[in-house]
Amino acid sequence: MKRKVSFSVAVLTLLLVVFPQQADARPGEGSSTGSRGSRTWSAPAPTRTTPYGASPMERSITPRPAPDYNRSYNAPYASSGMGRSRHPFLTGFAGGLLGAGLFGLLSGHGLFGGIHGLFGFIGLLIQIALAILLIRWLISIFVRNRNSSSAPARGSSGFPAGNAPALQIGSQDYQAFQQLLLNVQAAWSQQNIPALQGMATPEMVSYFNQQLSALTSRGERNIVSDVRFLQGDLSEAWTENGYDYATVSMRYSLIDLTTDMTGRVVTGSSTEPVTVTELWTFIRPSRGGSWLLSAIQQSR
Repeated sequence: MKRKVSFSVAVLTLLLVVFPQQADARPGEGSSTGSRGSRTWSAPAPTRTTPYGASPMERSITPRPAPDYNRSYNAPYASSGMGRSRHPFLTGFAGGLLGAGLFGLLSGHGLFGGIHGLFGFIGLLIQIALAILLIRWLISIFVRNRNSSSAPARGSSGFPAGNAPALQIGSQDYQAFQQLLLNVQAAWSQQNIPALQGMATPEMVSYFNQQLSALTSRGERNIVSDVRFLQGDLSEAWTENGYDYATVSMRYSLIDLTTDMTGRVVTGSSTEPVTVTELWTFIRPSRGGSWLLSAIQQSR
């Protein structure tokens, strides 16, 4: 039995040496991190390069939006026939009046209290009818005012105004995106944090720094080379809060190799390239300036 176990371990070790495991050690390490402004936690639009969209963001300094409890709890109620025909305020107030009248009947002061009780009951019904009409009128005014105040402003095109406007992306922008793809990979391999600071947002640089530090602590180094852009297209581009954003789907190939300090291959291959499909988001000031990498998301 011991000989069989030893032989299995030896074979497994040999396989790991001859056929090293492939791991995502490139910039971003195969995760979805960064910020996309107000669209950080929403899915980028699918494209020809990424027809199934992107994986949700795993790490970002942008706070998650608060859940819409009103929508989740009120939707079933609003969709039911009873919810539309009975306003909660009307139901509670009118029900209280009717309950008071019935209580008077049951306590001997209503219909069975004699002729005076009969006229008293008729008067009560008239009062209830008038109260219901008054309440319906007040509710109609309240609902009309609320709808008019919450309706979004509309531009000449008929679409709601106030949304982040679309941004036109030209050929120079696409060239800048491709060049940033190459430059970020090169700076990563060189562990050149100052160079990365000129290519990415402080948030993304902090993630890169943490990932490189983790490699160093394990006595390893990741080197990517022979990066080749294969295909790409625009997912979405917009402007908000004085900044331009562009999310681009990109497919590229590269040599992704991780070694220890002696040069022994830990993961990856020095001869076999891997193909990667990611969505990179870039940001720049709307008044002008260079694009910076602000997020990397993995394709589905």
